[in-house]
Amino acid sequence: MKERLYLYDTTLRDGQQTQGVQFSTAEKLRIAAALDELGVDYIEGGWPGANPTDSAFFDEVGETKARMTAFGMTKRAGRSAENDDVLAGVLNAGTGAVCLVGKSHDYHVTKALGVTLDENVENISASMAHLVASEREALFDAEHFFDGYKDNPAYALTCLKAALEAGARWVVLCDTNGGTLPHEIGQIVQEVIAAGVEGARLGIHTHNDTENAVAGSLAAVLAGARQVQGTLNGLGERCGNANLTSIIPTLLLKEPFASQFDTGVTQDALQGLTRTARMLDDILNRVPVKQAPYVGGSAFAHKAGLHASAILKDPSTYEHVEPARVGNERIIPMSNQAGQSNLRRRLAEAGLEVEKGDPALSRILERVKARESEGYSYDTAQASFEILAREELGVLPDFFEVKRYRVTVERRKNKYNRMVSLSEAVVVVKVDGEKKLSVSESMDTLGCDRGPVNALSKALAKDLGRYQALIDDMRLVDFKVRITQGGTEAVTRVTIDSEDNSGRRWSTVGVSANIVDASFEALLDAVRWKLVRDGEPSDAG
Repeated sequence: MKERLYLYDTTLRDGQQTQGVQFSTAEKLRIAAALDELGVDYIEGGWPGANPTDSAFFDEVGETKARMTAFGMTKRAGRSAENDDVLAGVLNAGTGAVCLVGKSHDYHVTKALGVTLDENVENISASMAHLVASEREALFDAEHFFDGYKDNPAYALTCLKAALEAGARWVVLCDTNGGTLPHEIGQIVQEVIAAGVEGARLGIHTHNDTENAVAGSLAAVLAGARQVQGTLNGLGERCGNANLTSIIPTLLLKEPFASQFDTGVTQDALQGLTRTARMLDDILNRVPVKQAPYVGGSAFAHKAGLHASAILKDPSTYEHVEPARVGNERIIPMSNQAGQSNLRRRLAEAGLEVEKGDPALSRILERVKARESEGYSYDTAQASFEILAREELGVLPDFFEVKRYRVTVERRKNKYNRMVSLSEAVVVVKVDGEKKLSVSESMDTLGCDRGPVNALSKALAKDLGRYQALIDDMRLVDFKVRITQGGTEAVTRVTIDSEDNSGRRWSTVGVSANIVDASFEALLDAVRWKLVRDGEPSDAG
């Protein structure tokens, strides 16, 4: 029989403490739905009454399989729990569970709160009892627990036991400043359990200030804690919280966790993990971290030729889990380190079967190496590599031809007598023998100039005749520039990430002494790749 391990997500509350992150109510509802589909047990929605967004979220969230949880703090000294307006605001959210934070470090009790140690214990006990009397599942978040335990273990334990004796379902040990190392967490959790706190009522909440939040959480589980708190993609204040995007697949796929524990996340749901992680990045309007474990774009990328050859024979030689189990995929990047095994595997993934020893393989490799010596980088621009390979193999459809393009940037005064920029692009393409001229400005709805590359992108995608419907859902999501040579003869490399409504993301590259020309080359590859993937065979024309 496996033991039940409970997953508690605090993306919507603690994750929102990340610098630069402020979820709207609609975004919080979308994230909550994804978390519920994933199968976490608790979703901490925020602090009702602390801000209008959190209050609106609890009003609108509706029914979930996960237990919706409101966050707040224990009652203040000098008043009863029944007459504490802050605590009342938390209860008014109507959630089935409530998590209240309280001090468990004697230093913070006397210095930060300015109350006696006994008063703090009474605040914890009375608050938990009030939650239980209100028919809520009560959780006590023991703030600064590990530091408090090191300084005064007896008092830290007194705080936990007061919460449990008052009826708390869970007491959560919080490494608030993120400085406790995994071996210390494991040892202290064992000591807490030995002191009479049941592991089945013990949770762990770590922060990542020493890059050990995931390791610390796993150490706590091995020591006996049975609830794990964290956030999607490790969001959180300072360096972030324990990353549930890493913890969840580790618990399901790695030993001894996989054999010992059950969670609410099924193997089928786990296959949606990468999609969920990238959805959050999309909401935050940030580029996903390629090196992120399990879900990163490079998590299963194999660049070296020897590695790719071994992967062909046995994927487990360089992959600790199958990418598909977490909804990710294997990538065989192309670079000047590539060999024929690497190349054939990459071509096969693009739907291009080329026999071993085919002379085209050598031509493609030589072209890749020559172009990378000019500044191109195909290990980060897989779509451009596919376009190059198709050209060399003679299987790239001739969708359209660019006859010319022009970009202008004008500085002028607006009606408020302020100098502003306006970028305009003109692109002429030939489709099915017919020339089409498109003109676009880069001004957005707020009257801000989005720059010449934006103008070019809009003009190129404005009218491609019978192919237009295939690219209408395409959008540019990231733009990176690197100078590969210095001085007046500098060469510019532009890498563009594009995305469509299916969530598919692809990267293309362009190189030129002129940044606009390099950008346009990358844009062309992006459009052609989209057409290759979504167009019909008859489109070759």
